[in-house]
Amino acid sequence: MSTLLEIRETMKQIYTKYEIYITPVLKFILSLFTLLLINLNLGYMSKLNSLLLVLVISLACSFLPINLIIVISAGFVLGHLYAVSLECAMVAFALFTLLFLLYFRFSPKDTLVILLLPLCFLLRIPYVIPIAVGLVASPASVVSVSFGIVVYYLIAYIKQNATALSSMDADNVVAKVKFIVDGMLNNKEMLVVVIAFSAALVCTYLIKRISMNYSWIIAMSSGTVLNIIFLLTGDLMFDTNISIFGLIFGSFVSIALLMVLQFFVFNVDYSRTEYVQFEDDEYFYYVKAVPKNTVAKTEKTVKKITSVI
Repeated sequence: MSTLLEIRETMKQIYTKYEIYITPVLKFILSLFTLLLINLNLGYMSKLNSLLLVLVISLACSFLPINLIIVISAGFVLGHLYAVSLECAMVAFALFTLLFLLYFRFSPKDTLVILLLPLCFLLRIPYVIPIAVGLVASPASVVSVSFGIVVYYLIAYIKQNATALSSMDADNVVAKVKFIVDGMLNNKEMLVVVIAFSAALVCTYLIKRISMNYSWIIAMSSGTVLNIIFLLTGDLMFDTNISIFGLIFGSFVSIALLMVLQFFVFNVDYSRTEYVQFEDDEYFYYVKAVPKNTVAKTEKTVKKITSVI
């Protein structure tokens, strides 16, 4: 354990020392993977598929506020959908506008959630996101999680029905819009996932705030179990065809990733818990103090040896 703690402290020191260089690199990698993922799954507009264009825009994003990565990514999605049909782009634009208004109103700091959730869906481990957000954020982050889910299912729906949309009569705008809107509103799987992830996030948040030993471990376990129950119940009720094996395997992988998150964010030593009581003119205070797991820095001593002639 001491070796792992030393590695963690070393990583923190390196990031603190070189933050001005590391942060732009991480933003570049995030934007690059996001745009490549969009092009890989949509790719209907050939001009946006240019690797040079993606690299240039990703490089620009590394020096821009992180929220702009979402705006630029939405622009890429709209461009590809416009290549399918104008109606697709119109519906997506209206949906994005509504989601952006909710996002910037309730959870403007959850950029990573929106960008990482579609990627985690493709990696078959989306279950890590609501639990992780419940551990480090607040219930208001339900908005950003729902945003990411809707964006993923919108892209998946358009991709699945691109041929049908392209073959529809170009003059029948209402039919195309109705086809897209009905498809999204009748997507029972998306609705089940939104409800399950929201419930898991809130459950995780509430339990991790309880003053008890190993609250984070109990919170992530409870959130994961609740998420599985909701998804399986939704599958039984609406026949969403959720893979049970994929759900269980993805949940175990998510727990492993969450343990890594806990090690870096909330690593404490419950064996040295202290209870403190004090008072002032108006209140009595009962405080539970749990020390963090730390490792003493290795002090280097330099001896200067001089020769005596």
